[in-house]
Order: sequence, then C-alpha cells, then structure tokens
Amino acid sequence: MANGKRFRPLGMTAASRTLPLGATVRVTNLANHRNALVLVTDRVGRRGHALDLSLGAARHLGMQKQGLARVKIERVS
Repeated sequence: MANGKRFRPLGMTAASRTLPLGATVRVTNLANHRNALVLVTDRVGRRGHALDLSLGAARHLGMQKQGLARVKIERVS
C-alpha cells in the first residue's frame, strides 16, 4: 500500500485519488443509509472512482456484491 503497511482486506480502509493518505472519512451507502468510518491508506488508479473500499468496509456498508455504488463521502479528519 502507499502508506507502507500491509493491506488487510477485512479492515476498514479505502483508496482515493484526491483525499490525503491518513485521512478518515465517513462513507454512507445512499441505497441503504449505512455508514462507516474508513481510513485512506492507498491511491486508486481508476478515473471516475472516488474511492475503492476494502472488502471489510464494503461488507459493513452492504455493498460487497455490487462492485460500484453511489455513496456520500465526508472527511472527518
């Protein structure tokens, strides 16, 4: 990962093109209104994707089988 730590797929992490590494964000699934705090630990390479969530974060938000989902992103720190 870009932060030098080992990737943990079940952790509450995300990759972002624009948010700084180490930022904490609240991600809300707009389909079911579930939310989670995730830590930005890596960079995403795909244009048009605001975040790539870890499997653990996607499961928590109820979107692990969707691939893509509409979310609200709020920076906490």
